[in-house]
Amino acid sequence: MADAPQIPDETKVRARWGDFEWTPANAIKAKTFIARYPAGRQQSAVMALLDLAQRQVGAETHTQGWLPVPVIEFVAAQLDMPYMRAYEVVTFYTMYNLAPVGRYHVQVCGTTPCMLRGSDDVLAACKNKGLIKGHTTPDGLFTLTEVECLGACANAPMVQINDDNYEDLDYDKTIAILEALTAGEKPHVGPQIDRQTSCPEGGPTTLKEMVSENHDYRGAW
Repeated sequence: MADAPQIPDETKVRARWGDFEWTPANAIKAKTFIARYPAGRQQSAVMALLDLAQRQVGAETHTQGWLPVPVIEFVAAQLDMPYMRAYEVVTFYTMYNLAPVGRYHVQVCGTTPCMLRGSDDVLAACKNKGLIKGHTTPDGLFTLTEVECLGACANAPMVQINDDNYEDLDYDKTIAILEALTAGEKPHVGPQIDRQTSCPEGGPTTLKEMVSENHDYRGAW
């Protein structure tokens, strides 16, 4: 698995993020998230607000975003909850980053289904493009993390890069995705072979007549 997060010096972090406040647009979103819960239950909005804060940090740093301690403190204070309770959420879910990451956070699934289907080849491709687990590339473009199951086992192996999944990978497909991102391009998201979402490769294997009569296989069902 990945090395421990490389958390920056606290003095520098507080100097940069100690006065964190919502942007006007995000302040409205935060109030909307909190309003979804009954009075006295506003702490239930903690995951949504942490995600919103991470995205705001990402927008300000032109990266995928992370959660400096002062930002977590800000969210906890708004929800009237102990800082440690919010910190527990951040450390439990891998969707939150405890340290700065690059513009593209490459999260490679290394759980058994992906491992059996070739996640080692995906990691090898990342390594050969200069990505090291637990670190950010010198140009600030990529951070590589090996994570547990991302829930796309039928399309293993796969990676999540920021908010997008790339599935049915091999060495060459992984290289192509990384090169496209490096060039500022937007790779095709989802399966990298001829399949719709998690349907069988090559098209339906049962009820073919119903599918051909009523739906385009590649269209929206």
